[in-house]
Amino acid sequence: MDTLHAVRARGITKCFGDVVTLDTVDLDVTQGQIHGLVGPNGAGKTTLLGLLLGLAVADGGRLEILGTPVDRALAAPDGVAGFVDAPGLYPSLTARQNLAALAALRGLDAGTAGIDDVLGQVGLTDVADDRTRGFSLGMRQRLGLAAALLTKPRLLVLDEPSNGLDPAGKRHVHRVLTRLAAQGTSVVLSSHRMDDLEALCSEVTILATGRIVFSGPLSKLAAENRELDYRLRTSDPEAARRFAADTTGIRIVDDSGVRQDADMLVVRALVPALDELVAKVVRSDVAVRELAPVVSPLEAAFLALTEQQEAGR
Repeated sequence: MDTLHAVRARGITKCFGDVVTLDTVDLDVTQGQIHGLVGPNGAGKTTLLGLLLGLAVADGGRLEILGTPVDRALAAPDGVAGFVDAPGLYPSLTARQNLAALAALRGLDAGTAGIDDVLGQVGLTDVADDRTRGFSLGMRQRLGLAAALLTKPRLLVLDEPSNGLDPAGKRHVHRVLTRLAAQGTSVVLSSHRMDDLEALCSEVTILATGRIVFSGPLSKLAAENRELDYRLRTSDPEAARRFAADTTGIRIVDDSGVRQDADMLVVRALVPALDELVAKVVRSDVAVRELAPVVSPLEAAFLALTEQQEAGR
């Protein structure tokens, strides 16, 4: 057993009837890491999260959570909390009463469970005594996160935690997850929001039809991915265009679907060729004012994945 890993899965399979939802999945999540799961609908993300929360058991393979092998019992492993699909709340109770009820169900003393503290962490102090039936989707998501935090988990498992969040709510959630990871808590989250995953996650796993097609750091994804389109804005766009035309591996994209300003050039390249182009521009005393992918490496991989899936139908 490796206690440095919050999750270690090897060869995990899960079927529902004749449908193979997870097919020999391997997954490693180290302590203190925020690990993202991404993939098209039906890829197996929710099933995998359910296994981590003890809501289902694998049909085959080996799963260790927080250094302990998971048996066949349907129960959340000690030290694990979170939600799949959406947090379960009592609509007739207030936010504070919901947390008190959940604390009691978990054998915690409501007076010492830190209810006010977790409400403050997720930015719900002002509505703590409002009934949750009137809560927006984003507020319910934040209350679900607060409920998970009551047990001070060492592994937090979240399914689409950014659903319905406004900018303030997203800031609260990001702040909580970043702080937890810094303190050693591991977080596994599934999201269709690529910007959230890129802002929060040190590593991502991409699933397609129950199989892992990529797992590792975002930087490795960028290196392994196909060519990307990049926005290059400089002080001398004509010079930048000339350098791009003379650099092997660089293609100028005049119709990329991106609104282009007079000082912006869109090029398609792998990272090494892009580095060479930037070096040429800088050596010629042309200022680089912006360099950014038109579509992020993670989103590009997701789009490629979706295209492959559609092509295979």
